[in-house]
Amino acid sequence: VQLVESGGGLVQAGGSLRLSCAASGGTFSNYALNWFRQAPGKEREFVAGINWAGNLIDYAGSVKGRFTISRDNAKNTVYLQMNSLKPEDTDVYYCAAKRGAFSRTREPDYWGRGTQVTVSS
Repeated sequence: VQLVESGGGLVQAGGSLRLSCAASGGTFSNYALNWFRQAPGKEREFVAGINWAGNLIDYAGSVKGRFTISRDNAKNTVYLQMNSLKPEDTDVYYCAAKRGAFSRTREPDYWGRGTQVTVSS
């Protein structure tokens, strides 16, 4: 499975971005999808996750109420709508796929290359 993120960029604090992650090479609906973020020198952080059907969703406390994860299995794409962005949201955001049940802790099977999000104050 190949994952390609897009939609990152530079935005002012309080603004919004919508990240997309397009999957190919596998049966998309077999996978739970997570978004992670990581900056150089920092630990990887779970951001949001969604199960194959889209009816089980989880968020990190730091983004709950501001970010929304969704998926379109017909388009093989998962999205992360990010609102009310803060400078501390600046990171490289990665999409990851795990075959089977959703988990925020189990190591994903596949990773994208990431997309940079920069929030200026």
